[in-house]
Amino acid sequence: MHILITGGTGFIGQQLIKQLSAHQLTIVTRSMVNAQKTLGHQHQYLNNLGALTDLDRFDAVINLAGEPIAQRWSFANKQKICASRWDLTARLSELFNQSSHPPKHFISASAIGIYGNGDEAVDEQTSLCSFAETGADEQFAHSVCARWEELALSAQDSTRVAIIRIGLVLGKNGGALAKMLPAFKLGLGGKIASGSQGMSWIHIDDLIALILYLLDNEQCQGIYNGTAPNPVDNATFTQQLGKTLSRPTLFPAPEKLLTVALGEMAELLTQGQFVKPTRTQAAGFEFQYPQLGPALKHILK
Repeated sequence: MHILITGGTGFIGQQLIKQLSAHQLTIVTRSMVNAQKTLGHQHQYLNNLGALTDLDRFDAVINLAGEPIAQRWSFANKQKICASRWDLTARLSELFNQSSHPPKHFISASAIGIYGNGDEAVDEQTSLCSFAETGADEQFAHSVCARWEELALSAQDSTRVAIIRIGLVLGKNGGALAKMLPAFKLGLGGKIASGSQGMSWIHIDDLIALILYLLDNEQCQGIYNGTAPNPVDNATFTQQLGKTLSRPTLFPAPEKLLTVALGEMAELLTQGQFVKPTRTQAAGFEFQYPQLGPALKHILK
């Protein structure tokens, strides 16, 4: 297949491209030089989508692009986070709808932030919270993902659209775990805030396998949760990570301190969701790492 990929230089994208090496790949990147160094010279590269008037020469599109959301949510950063997802996804859907022979497959990323924060388990069938109805302020992560998905689904009259709501991705040399490890390895790790907030995680190998599964199975369309079947609370995650590293976890991070240090973005750490991949499993996908302990052991061995 000839596959167009956005977000190829990111943590997930790099691992995915390794698994797609047998295919012809065209990678959209803002820095061709860095992308070629990271991903290799054997692929084709585009600076942006502006040079394309249609997608007729591609068989599939995988859309992973997005400015990291784990940064201080200043007004300018919020704009970058939104634009990096919304503008590119809108353009892709526009190109699908302009194509005479559009690609048959459109796999697009989203995130579990769309569910809002809560203590109850949720899955793909859960009705999304309406902040207008409840009178609560709309959560930024929810609004980012809701519009992101809406733009991807606008291509569904022209192609098969599968959206993956991705959770906390665990893997070597990147993602959230890379930020946690320095403190935990020094024995300075601890639970965040109350420790009761949900952490819906997925091993990077399972996420890549899920993307490939959705790409290969034409009956799969719509929403799929990219999270392991067994989410845990933050206290359990903390204990398991400390156990895997043989380090104590005695230094909690108070919510007030995080809010002062990180601002509004602190809610990504102090709040969470317990997300189940019900529809993902019903589609026939099998997780290699359904439990946190073995997942961490594999990554940190």
